Amino acid sequence: MTPEVHGTTILAVLRDGYGALGGDGQLTVGDTILKAGSRKIRRLYDDQVLVGFAGAAADAITLTEIYEERLKNLSGDLLRTAIEVAKKWRTDKYLRRLEAQMVVMNNRSLLWLSGNGDVVEPDDGIVALGSGGPYALAAARALAVHSPLTPEEIVRESLKIASEICIYTNDRITIETIPQ
Repeated sequence: MTPEVHGTTILAVLRDGYGALGGDGQLTVGDTILKAGSRKIRRLYDDQVLVGFAGAAADAITLTEIYEERLKNLSGDLLRTAIEVAKKWRTDKYLRRLEAQMVVMNNRSLLWLSGNGDVVEPDDGIVALGSGGPYALAAARALAVHSPLTPEEIVRESLKIASEICIYTNDRITIETIPQ
């Protein structure tokens, strides 16, 4: 039996045309840290779109490549691309076996995608996923409401908080931003 892979925390915050997407670097198999400096954030479409992913690395990379190709074909339409990829992900015999989740964003939209066909735009401009996601989400929501921090600062502080709580999350944080 293959041990369960854990160890991703991804957080995205979008406010007033400025967004930040960050992730920790830890990849854990069972109770062993396999890698501490993994990069789970990608820039697409001439750096106008950010993608973060959690789940099996090969699956997430495959989905990111599919998303990028479709995004180019649809002239950068984030929502339409997300819907088409989610539909294909859910219905394709091969793709529906992929175990991953994705966050995609540009300076206008933030979306969460899953293999169940979900495409969700959060009400508050904050999305988190992965094993440390609930911790990062709670911290980000509190900071967004009760502080003047920028999206990048919210992502950094929230991921740091998650790394202090979740054993599958570390403090080797990567953050990419999308300006107005």
